Amino acid sequence: RFSRPASKKENFTGRFWRGWSSYRAQIAHKLQPDKAWQGAGKAQQNTEGKSFAAQVNNAAGTPKVYNIFTDEDMIWTGKNGTGLSYCLKYAEDSTEDDPTIIAKGVDENGDEFEKTIHINEVNPKSATVVEMRALEAHMGIKKLGGFTSLPMEDGTMGLNDRKDFMDMFQKQIGDMKLLLRKKTAAYNQYSMQAYWDFMNKKQIPSASYPR
Repeated sequence: RFSRPASKKENFTGRFWRGWSSYRAQIAHKLQPDKAWQGAGKAQQNTEGKSFAAQVNNAAGTPKVYNIFTDEDMIWTGKNGTGLSYCLKYAEDSTEDDPTIIAKGVDENGDEFEKTIHINEVNPKSATVVEMRALEAHMGIKKLGGFTSLPMEDGTMGLNDRKDFMDMFQKQIGDMKLLLRKKTAAYNQYSMQAYWDFMNKKQIPSASYPR
């Protein structure tokens, strides 16, 4: 039976809602931080001498998570749709000329990690989501809905995945315009411009803003 080929807009709509579901999961996590770690805290009390992540992983077959204790030193805490969860804070040796951030958490496979991120070395044209979260927090960029300034596609990235965030921004702006979401497209434009300004200031290669 003949079927009409899906239009560009119909194909995009499917991709958009899959990305939106991941984004909503991130928002739900931020809105209910206590629930995210409540079960993990109980597991820690029952099993001494083991790492926190191992305790949670062994408790009734639940996946590993990272126990993030938020305090005044943390500049960001959260997770994405892959299970990657972590917190960010400035390193003790961080300086104004060399701002340095420590990322500590559990990756999408449940393995604990700790990374040192030198902000001046972050390249949004080829960056991990953790690097971009560190840059976002350091720059103090206004976040959409108070949650993120990054494209929704970041919700599918693992710890070591690298992507061109500037291309991701341009794609999402085009998608939002296609859906007639003018305010969201304008916000994405603002965010992309902020990261282009950072790249131009640091004279990062290929940092010419597209006209």
